[in-house]
Amino acid sequence: MTGPLRLEKITAANFETAIALKVRPDQEHLVAPVVRSLAEAYVHPDVAWPRLILDGDRPVGFLMAFFDIDFADDSTGTGTDLRSGLWRLNIAAGEQGRGYGRFAVRAVAAEIRRRGGTRLTVTWHPGDDGPEAFYLGLGFRPTGEMSGNQRVGELALDEIRSDRPPTTAATATVAATAATATATAGDGAA
Repeated sequence: MTGPLRLEKITAANFETAIALKVRPDQEHLVAPVVRSLAEAYVHPDVAWPRLILDGDRPVGFLMAFFDIDFADDSTGTGTDLRSGLWRLNIAAGEQGRGYGRFAVRAVAAEIRRRGGTRLTVTWHPGDDGPEAFYLGLGFRPTGEMSGNQRVGELALDEIRSDRPPTTAATATVAATAATATATAGDGAA
């Protein structure tokens, strides 16, 4: 890490930079490309929260959080199991293993806390090549649920394992950490 880590809202000025971010070729089946995430954010503006991850001024990744999605899966929209969490996490191929994924999870956790939430939900593709070890290492616990073909995990925000979580995700900065993990995430939030 070279500068303070921060998140930046996706705008017309940084759109091309965001969609140019690519994970390693062997991870492409694990997470949708940024351009798909931005299309989904466009059609789900009330729940999607896309952000560029910057190290100083250098783009190193992309995340998209979701807020208050009904996981009850009853299609009635009754809001019986509202959850918030990490929808997508794309750390650029040459930037993995430097703590950017850990920072992204902490930043999303801080934003969920700011909005009054107490848990962070994530989904991931199961298997040896997926990010399960990364999420379990951060303290996520599998819920036993599946969302499509992805495992669902949750983290109680009072149990988050972190150095100093950022106070807000919009202006999040953290000190460099020695964390090393592959930081790709599953495709779906619900």
